[in-house]
Amino acid sequence: MSSKTRDMLEGFVKDTSFNWLLGKKSSFDEEIEEMGRSPSAGTNWIPELSPVANVVVRRCSKILGVSANDLRDSFKQEASESLKQPSLFARNFLEYCCFRALSLSVGVTGHLADKKFRRLTFDMMVVWEVPAVASQALLSVEEDATVGLEAFSRIAPAVPIIADVIICENLFEMLTSSTGGRLQFSVYDKYLYGLERAIKKMRTQSESSLLSGVRSKKEKILDIDGTVTTQPVLEHVGISTWPGRLILTDHSLYFEALKVVSYDKPKRYDLSEDLKQIVKPELTGPWGTRLFDKAVSYKSISLSEPAVMEFPELKGHTRRDYWLATIREILYVNRYINKYKITGLAKDEALSKAVLGIIRVQAIQELSLTNSTCYENLLPFSLCDQLPGGDLILETLAEMSTSRDLHRSNRSKDTGKLQSSASDMVSQLGSVFGGSSPRSRTKETSSLVVGEVLVGDVNPLERAVKESRKNYEKVVLAQETINGVKMDGIDTNLAVMKELMLPVMETGNLILSLVYWDDPTKSVVFCLLSSLIIWKGWLVYVFALASLFSAIFMVLTRFISREKLMVELKVSAPPPMSTMEQLLAVQNGISQLEQNIQDGNIVLLKFRALLFSIFPQASQKFAVAMVVAAITMAFVPGRYLLLVVFVELFTRYSPPRRASTERLMRRLREWWFSIPAAPVILHHDKNDKKKKR
Repeated sequence: MSSKTRDMLEGFVKDTSFNWLLGKKSSFDEEIEEMGRSPSAGTNWIPELSPVANVVVRRCSKILGVSANDLRDSFKQEASESLKQPSLFARNFLEYCCFRALSLSVGVTGHLADKKFRRLTFDMMVVWEVPAVASQALLSVEEDATVGLEAFSRIAPAVPIIADVIICENLFEMLTSSTGGRLQFSVYDKYLYGLERAIKKMRTQSESSLLSGVRSKKEKILDIDGTVTTQPVLEHVGISTWPGRLILTDHSLYFEALKVVSYDKPKRYDLSEDLKQIVKPELTGPWGTRLFDKAVSYKSISLSEPAVMEFPELKGHTRRDYWLATIREILYVNRYINKYKITGLAKDEALSKAVLGIIRVQAIQELSLTNSTCYENLLPFSLCDQLPGGDLILETLAEMSTSRDLHRSNRSKDTGKLQSSASDMVSQLGSVFGGSSPRSRTKETSSLVVGEVLVGDVNPLERAVKESRKNYEKVVLAQETINGVKMDGIDTNLAVMKELMLPVMETGNLILSLVYWDDPTKSVVFCLLSSLIIWKGWLVYVFALASLFSAIFMVLTRFISREKLMVELKVSAPPPMSTMEQLLAVQNGISQLEQNIQDGNIVLLKFRALLFSIFPQASQKFAVAMVVAAITMAFVPGRYLLLVVFVELFTRYSPPRRASTERLMRRLREWWFSIPAAPVILHHDKNDKKKKR
């Protein structure tokens, strides 16, 4: 041991002894003292690391069966020069040791139940925030130390059962919802305990002999509901309702109707094939009423009518929300597999990601951290369906899975970086799904990659997730502004719309003023200028200039109004309306809408009458007009035709033509009113009558 290292250790031991006298001694302090007394202290002490980081590296070295100095030598040989820079060395080397140790530790069955493993993973996160020797002022890390998001996001995804790169941030937010954005060990320990309980529950359900006929050998049972008689699942198909139990696998949804002493043959609702499935929340109630928001609807092209699964509960719809989220997750992962043609080990990896996501949801359910948990935020494929750019995340995941698949199949000596993944984790869970034994694992000599995490860097999947989250934050901010401008009351919303449409209305009034020649001078100038533009073929340039001026206006507004980016719209609030007045306004609006629909139907029925010559004389005139219009459009150049139409329409109400135009419009109205509407016969379906009865 060098004198410098010995002096450093002695100083740290004195400091820890002083902390012990003050009653501040922690597990880190005890290990630092032990390292100071150990004959092999020199081989297990890295000068560049903080004392607590040295403690964690020592634990990792014990797991790996090599000294800390040997680990440092391996890191220096395998890592690139950028990872070995003095300012980055401590944290990158710490990650290297942690990921190698975790890669080996997760291969041990039941590691989640090991208290030392739980504490080790949490301490890795704690130390990640103070890795360098420059952090030695923070020597005494107390037992109630907390962890931030960045540290959690780096360490937790290295153990696939604990977290996933895609949902890591959402999981951290849920775990810290009541602790001010810092993760406490007590909450983290309860979460890992919940994961262990969820795994045991899944194992028990999978081993049930009653379900042997439900699943094929390739399907893994993920959850069952309805086995308790007081909480059945009700299946509604058409007008029939059956109680029973619901079974979710990684490929399908099964429903077994309850008989007197047994269950009927299960119905299978496929989630793995492309059947245009739609899974959504549904309202149910007695005699076809839609009262209770506690059901899930499954619709596909293989079913003549949708199947509705109801999850009765006295309060809320948490039970339904959980099943809706998990069913969609299995549907989305199979869509991902079909879309990107994922096969082999990559397919197992995708399904395993979904399975682990469901296990995490079950663990969070037990914690009851928040009153209303959005389960979709913890399920990777469901979250990708919601996030902006979620398709890019899935594309990146597909590319990485395919390359990892090839890497496993063609692993060479110089690229031995196969590490823990979701499929390895699911296989390692033992007999949870009645599958094969865990894959054989070997100690890797190059562990710069673990699962989906790179030492000292972010992989393409993490980049895609970060970019998507940035866009999602923009969407959230935009949605907040939308929620802020939503007004209550029809009269208030009409007032806002009127104010917003004011520029358009003023422009429309100006054009009508020109068309009706209220100011002949302005109308003549506008008519001549517009005719020149049409004649010269400059209409396209006019629209281009309008777009250019709009862009210039926005840019100038941005720089001029730098301090006030959002221009507030000031609206004069209408006088308050009573409830009865609002109901009358709604009734008047509905009546006006009905009248407009009737007028539209009459126009369509009159055109139908013209088309089928129900009124031959009118149809003949209409046909002649159509022929003339067709010949004109076929032989007259578009520019000249547009000019003629513009001049004809614009000069209709000029002083010389006003009288003849009014006479022509009167004749056209008389002709239109003389056309009868085509008859309509309402046909009532017999099935509708039966349903009403």
